[in-house]
Amino acid sequence: MDVPNNFDIPGIKFFECGNIFSGNKGNFNFRIVPDKERMIVTVWHGFICSELAEPEAQAEFPISKEGEADMAAWLEQQRDSAKVGLSE
Repeated sequence: MDVPNNFDIPGIKFFECGNIFSGNKGNFNFRIVPDKERMIVTVWHGFICSELAEPEAQAEFPISKEGEADMAAWLEQQRDSAKVGLSE
């Protein structure tokens, strides 16, 4: 079963090789850093680079198909909860 990938995140092999990935959907930004057998994901808002941004949330997921699916769901949740906060 394919994992929903609304953020154009590379496959597991990319992270198994130690590559870092960052992306965005509009004002919502994320950065994925592999560390041994886990992916550390940080999110923030604004048009600023990850090194200067104030992280809003961070989570860790195993580098696996299950971890990939959980990470995608967590990113969706973070993006959706930010939309709610922005509309209030």
